[in-house]
Amino acid sequence: MFDRIDANKDGKLSRAEDDAYRKRNRTGRNRPQAGRNGNRRGAQLPKGTQVERDVVYETVSARDLPLDLYRPVSDKPTPLVIWIHGGGWRGGSKSGFGPAGGLLGRGYAVASVEYRLSGEAIFPAAIADCKAAVSFLRLNAGKYNLDPDNFGVWGSSAGGHLVALLGTTNDIKDFDTHPVTKKASSAVQAVCDWFGPTDFLQMDAHAVPGSRLIHNQGNSPESLFVGGPIQEEPFRGVVVRANPITHVSAGDPPMLLVHGDNDVLVTHHQSELLHAALTKAKVSSTLRIVQGAGHGLRGGDLSGEELFEMAARFFDEHLRQEEGRGKSDSKGRPSKR
Repeated sequence: MFDRIDANKDGKLSRAEDDAYRKRNRTGRNRPQAGRNGNRRGAQLPKGTQVERDVVYETVSARDLPLDLYRPVSDKPTPLVIWIHGGGWRGGSKSGFGPAGGLLGRGYAVASVEYRLSGEAIFPAAIADCKAAVSFLRLNAGKYNLDPDNFGVWGSSAGGHLVALLGTTNDIKDFDTHPVTKKASSAVQAVCDWFGPTDFLQMDAHAVPGSRLIHNQGNSPESLFVGGPIQEEPFRGVVVRANPITHVSAGDPPMLLVHGDNDVLVTHHQSELLHAALTKAKVSSTLRIVQGAGHGLRGGDLSGEELFEMAARFFDEHLRQEEGRGKSDSKGRPSKR
């Protein structure tokens, strides 16, 4: 899909390129918000969907960490996309699966993960929990009929930050602190990051007009996430570890970054920074800046259906390569042949 849209092959989708593509492939124009929880428990699931709720993937100090798993009927192992909710690391829940729920109708399994919020435990708790969820699902791939070689992650806002961090720390064991990560890889094979922060220290300097948050303040979501004001020591050093951009390397999985240019909560410069770092490291990265869209991608030049289709095609491209694919290596990545 991206090769067809990206006419000048620069790895970025401009408005002109997207306009040309959409004229050839016109769809409906309603604009549902790409929200942090999206489809909730009452949402209609495709016929035959098997639902496993409150599956405990790890226990921390007698505190169970659960996930919900939705599986399509299939006679062969299915690729999995794990939804990581947003909410400023201090809110949100696994009770919905966001836009990722639409992938059930395309033959994907979808999981929605509960992780410890900043009011309960500060960084690196959330990323350690997310990594444990990936490892648990890979360890139990046979039980749930999942393809362990094809795990993708998708998240928005704070969830976008966490999925980007999952991707850029595939080869880093610092956050594999839960026991289950010693039994199965926490690596992922594709990342879709919707408007997530990637470098906390640059958020205020590049804020768009009308921005409502001062991220450097001690009570900002970012400061609460790391345990103190992000620009002050010792927390500044913690922030460096928490920034996905810090860990970018050539072995990172392909990423799709989508951000509105009118986002007053997380400036689109954050996605531009990560895209530039990934491109420099020669990692497959596609950046789509949605003209006119705010936080949640609402009100921009792409409809909810178009945004979903972009993500779905991205996962199709990277998680459904049946021919010429070897078994995964010890890190959960396809091995070289």
